[in-house]
Amino acid sequence: MQKKPNRFVLWIIGLVVAALVLTDMLPMFVQAREAVIAAPPAITQQAEDGRVLVAQFDQAPRRKRRTLMDLLFGDDEPQQEQAPVIEKPVVKKQKKAAAPPPPAKPAIEKAAGATRLAVFGDSMATDVGKALERFYSEDPNIVVLTQGVGSSSFVRPDFYDWPKAIGEQIAANSFDIAVILIGINDRQKMRLNGESYASLSPEWTTEYAARVSGVVKALRAAGKPTIWIGLPPMEAPKFAKAMIQVNEIQRLAAFSGGAEFLDIYERFATEDGAYTARGPDLNGNQVRMRKDDGIHFSAAGADKLAFYLSQSLKNYYRGGGTVGIEVADPLLGTDAQLMMRPPYQGLGQMKLLEVAGAVISLSNAPKRAADLVTADMADAAPVGFDLTQMIEAPVGRVDAFGVGKVENPTGK
Repeated sequence: MQKKPNRFVLWIIGLVVAALVLTDMLPMFVQAREAVIAAPPAITQQAEDGRVLVAQFDQAPRRKRRTLMDLLFGDDEPQQEQAPVIEKPVVKKQKKAAAPPPPAKPAIEKAAGATRLAVFGDSMATDVGKALERFYSEDPNIVVLTQGVGSSSFVRPDFYDWPKAIGEQIAANSFDIAVILIGINDRQKMRLNGESYASLSPEWTTEYAARVSGVVKALRAAGKPTIWIGLPPMEAPKFAKAMIQVNEIQRLAAFSGGAEFLDIYERFATEDGAYTARGPDLNGNQVRMRKDDGIHFSAAGADKLAFYLSQSLKNYYRGGGTVGIEVADPLLGTDAQLMMRPPYQGLGQMKLLEVAGAVISLSNAPKRAADLVTADMADAAPVGFDLTQMIEAPVGRVDAFGVGKVENPTGK
């Protein structure tokens, strides 16, 4: 037997349907009312034949009313295109014009007879040459000739032959003073007589020193004062160690050939002798002295080196446009000359170098006077002072002290 539906439920469903119908019809009446109120006024005019003409402004197309079915099942009405958005122009404030850079200093024309300072070496020599150009930019009596060649060395003459190149410059008499800075590319194998020798091996060291000494001797024979610049500390530990060894070979070879060796290691190192990228510039400000590669000088570092170099150049250049003095040999006429000139005998007979003034010993300091007064005499032999020795000393002897024994001239 089927159960009859509850009347109360049917009554509730009917109310819901009626509410939905009213909700759907109500906007229609509202739109009609608004259309009547917002309708534009009509303009009437009577024609000559008696007809009444009515003119009314066109209205914008009305949008279709959305019903409940449209809300539930969607609307096929195409969406109205939105009006384009007009952006307001952005008004940029004009930046104040930057102050013009200071006018460049007028280049000073070099004198016809200016001293010609040639800088030979690798890329580090190029940096130093540019710094020297800045340093002497206002001096008309000296001109800097930067002859640096990047990636060059004394090991690979097949890439660039420095002994040959410097020999050609000497023959052409193209410079008056030579400055040499090289070495950062020298830690590589050397081929000699068809054999390859490892860097810093005994054969390598002997040949490298001979090449450096040969160049320096050629410059000296031509009367060209030469300053050989040592290498600064390097950042990479293994590379730094190798450069220290190369630096020492250059020092001995340059000195034996008669050149001045400018040691700059401590100028660009910490108090412990380690690498540092920063340091005081010429004005005392802490700035970067080296580039990021841990090898080359920054502009400030090169300027600092140029200043140190200018102090050594005063021995040869005094602002007059010519070389100031001849190359001096501190060993000339001494026994040390035979030891220091090739063949080099090493560090034996160091006292001869100290006597000649070529080497100053810092370890053999003289004793202080207070040390002599308070010297311990315990180890000395106990020698007493005998007064009879003073009395018996003959007159005129140094230890007579005025009370010496007088000889009887008659012998009695």
